Amino acid sequence: MDMSGERRIDAPRERVWEALNNPETLRTSIPGCETLEKLEDGSLKATASVKIGPISAKFAGKVQLLDLDPPNSYRIEGEGQGGVAGFAKGGAVVRLVADGKATMLSYEVKAQVGGKIAQLGARLIDATAKQMADAFFDRFAATVTSAEGAAVDLPAPKLDIAALLPFGMPPVVWIAGAVFALIAVSLLKSLF
Repeated sequence: MDMSGERRIDAPRERVWEALNNPETLRTSIPGCETLEKLEDGSLKATASVKIGPISAKFAGKVQLLDLDPPNSYRIEGEGQGGVAGFAKGGAVVRLVADGKATMLSYEVKAQVGGKIAQLGARLIDATAKQMADAFFDRFAATVTSAEGAAVDLPAPKLDIAALLPFGMPPVVWIAGAVFALIAVSLLKSLF
């Protein structure tokens, strides 16, 4: 799976960079994310629960931030395990460019899935990943642009599989967690 895109965030580039490197901001932005902690080696470890209809699953993953060029760009590599559901691994390159008082965030994502998830149709996986990416960016932008910079309590996105079929695919960077969001969604789908 490959995906790229960009998002305009109404905040200065330095503030967006800080948020992309803040585990708590990422945790509150990633739908279903329960924990996201920074490890001593600089990597991030996460767990997330995702529910689609009557199916629920818990996923665990690890993400590394590489090629750091503050506040311009970084590369993310990660993988996640969903038990019998399978696995997903991949990476993303995230770039930030100042756009007046705002920031243009662009991303390029590449991912692989295995196990039961690989048996699902690419269209369904892509659609779910796109919906998760959109939810992530909505939450992330709201958090970064809030007056206090505190987490904003947005409702969890409801994933309707029937509505997903016509769409396209995944997130920004998976921005550390966005990578994890794609992994979590892809793994969950294999339970169907």
